[in-house]
Amino acid sequence: MGLTLFPGDGDTSSPDVAWSYSGFAAFRRQLAQAEEFALSEMWGFGGERPWSDVSTSLEPLLDRPDDGGGELSPTECAALLPRLEAIVDQWRNEVDVPRAHLDAAQQLTVVLRLCVAKDVELLFL
Repeated sequence: MGLTLFPGDGDTSSPDVAWSYSGFAAFRRQLAQAEEFALSEMWGFGGERPWSDVSTSLEPLLDRPDDGGGELSPTECAALLPRLEAIVDQWRNEVDVPRAHLDAAQQLTVVLRLCVAKDVELLFL
């Protein structure tokens, strides 16, 4: 069981990115750390800190259930893509970032670019 993110273009050959549920949770914790906050402090993740206390374009990806379902609009994909690309560049130079997170982030940027280019939603399954 796990989670797959893919473009809602109806093309089964389009790129996707997949994690186990625990792998997706770890990936998002690493993203939150890159944004200089702990996901575990946030409301909905065991903490009391409201999302209004942080400023990140990655919020639509971070503030969601781990178990799939839902989507991000092409506009949301376009808004989070530049920050994710910057994090990928940053992670390439950091030795403490697991290679699996870097690979997943790189693949997610490919999927997001396709969603923006085709003007389709990013689906979570």
